[in-house]
Amino acid sequence: MTCPLCTLPAGELLYEDTQLWVLLVDEAGYPGFCRVIWKQHVREMTDLPASAQSHLLDWVLRTESAVRQVMQPDKINLASLGNVVPHLHWHVIPRFEDDAHFPAPIWAQPQRAGADHAQPQLAAQLRQALQAGLAARG
Repeated sequence: MTCPLCTLPAGELLYEDTQLWVLLVDEAGYPGFCRVIWKQHVREMTDLPASAQSHLLDWVLRTESAVRQVMQPDKINLASLGNVVPHLHWHVIPRFEDDAHFPAPIWAQPQRAGADHAQPQLAAQLRQALQAGLAARG
């Protein structure tokens, strides 16, 4: 079986280093949905050494911060499931009280039509927020 996350998967690249990618993915009704994907094929966080765990979680939190700054959602959902694709990755999902599924997970049955929270140039805004956060940390 070929792993769809072992090579750069679909989505708009927001950040990359030698260990991970941060992607803005096209999830219908959920603009700002990002994935932080560990490049090496591992299944679980505890398969990584402590320094790599810290690096990955740092980028999950940086991504959350950038999404919050740019989109100002009511809530952020963080998830590292990997049941369908057992390759370590985190979902960073901006949630709004008027989205189709709130307060349920986005994979649940919709509860309403859902408002459109798309923003022009969203990828560029998120990329800029990530870079500003990177610069601020030195």
